[in-house]
Amino acid sequence: MSSEVDFVVGDCCDLELMKKLTTGCDLVYHCAASAYEGLSVFSPALISRNIYQATVSTLTAAISSRVKRFVYMSSMSRYGDNPVPFTESMPQNPKDPYALAKVASENIVKMLAQVHDYEYVITIPHNIYGPQQKFDDPFRNVVSIFINQMVRGKRPFIYGDGNQKRCVTYIKDVLPPLLQLKELATFNREVFNIGPDSPFITINQLAREVAKIVGVEFNPIYFPDRPLEVREANCSADKSRRLLGFAPHYSLADGISETVAWIRPRARPFEYHIDLEIENERTPRTWKERMFD
Repeated sequence: MSSEVDFVVGDCCDLELMKKLTTGCDLVYHCAASAYEGLSVFSPALISRNIYQATVSTLTAAISSRVKRFVYMSSMSRYGDNPVPFTESMPQNPKDPYALAKVASENIVKMLAQVHDYEYVITIPHNIYGPQQKFDDPFRNVVSIFINQMVRGKRPFIYGDGNQKRCVTYIKDVLPPLLQLKELATFNREVFNIGPDSPFITINQLAREVAKIVGVEFNPIYFPDRPLEVREANCSADKSRRLLGFAPHYSLADGISETVAWIRPRARPFEYHIDLEIENERTPRTWKERMFD
């Protein structure tokens, strides 16, 4: 089997480009998104366009090209403040513009399948990190942000009291179950949480682990909570373990260590590459005053 791929840089909202790229394809994984949940409260137009409209254009092109299977990568944010751990049978409960756009995208994937009869699977990853992730982005990727701050001798920024709880997913653990979905027609019209359900840790504990591995003192700077942030978010992996054979192989320490090794020689100042659409007293100071440096 050839491992060669064509890499095309383009806008998923460009319907004609998406039609061109999906022509002759049997399978589409739609993973592209502006994955900025916190920022979506302050730049909702951009984030909504790059989530919902991008999905609609890509899906329309896939249907037009008679793609057989469409795998949509949604977000743990779909669950909102449901009780943890989140299971696939729970109702969607979006709490911010990013989550709302993800849920709308899921729903149109399901809706159009009733008419055009393609196979689909909805996948729910959560907090993916690892080598080659963008680490100089001040708005997202908490593990990589912490690493880029600490390896450059900066104190990490934490919003709220740091006792919000999350699970994080190392990239090498999430790929095997995702790739299984390319052929397993048995799982047509299913929803899968993709990622580990332990350790379920606080943001303080996560930052402390990064500090330990980087080799610096844990000395964060705390800022007020970001609006609409869910206190606890943790997905059950039971269904993926049972049906996809999901089995994470990387501990938190292993994943962070590999990511630190990749970022350390590349560390650089943060880049404010997205403009805030709304600036007021609720906008985090770290963004308004460009405090990530």
